[in-house]
Amino acid sequence: MSRILVFMLMISTYALASSGNTETDIVQRTVNFLLFAGLIWYLVAEPVKSYFASRSHGIADEMKKVQDKLKESVSLKKEALAKVAAAEKFATDLVTNSKKENKVINDAIMTQCESDIEILVKQQAVLMDFEQRKMVRNVVENIFSEVLSQSDDSFDKEAMANVILKKVA
Repeated sequence: MSRILVFMLMISTYALASSGNTETDIVQRTVNFLLFAGLIWYLVAEPVKSYFASRSHGIADEMKKVQDKLKESVSLKKEALAKVAAAEKFATDLVTNSKKENKVINDAIMTQCESDIEILVKQQAVLMDFEQRKMVRNVVENIFSEVLSQSDDSFDKEAMANVILKKVA
């Protein structure tokens, strides 16, 4: 049926068109224009409507996808901010704990160093005492060996004092 209507419109357009006369009739031209516009509307209206409807639907779908991505990115941002807050809390806890551990370790090291220093001082005192006794023993042995090496007749108090003075000086 639509083909017949289109065919009739085409024939009527040709029939009502001017035949080259110099006289123009506005009614014929108006009818001709209306028939042409109707024909164009009939042929082009549905495809144009469907094109714009599908285009609108496609834009709406893209908009929905963008909105979904926006919601997803907002939720990811919230999660990231929550993770950052947790990381900051962990960092502050870590700093606090490390300062406490540092103080404990520092106190333990200082205590150990003080005890090591006390031990070293005691060892040095013992070593100095030992070296003094050893030196006194060597001096006494040397004096006795000199005294014994001298003759018995000249072994009096003056000779003993001289030997001691020689060793001490």
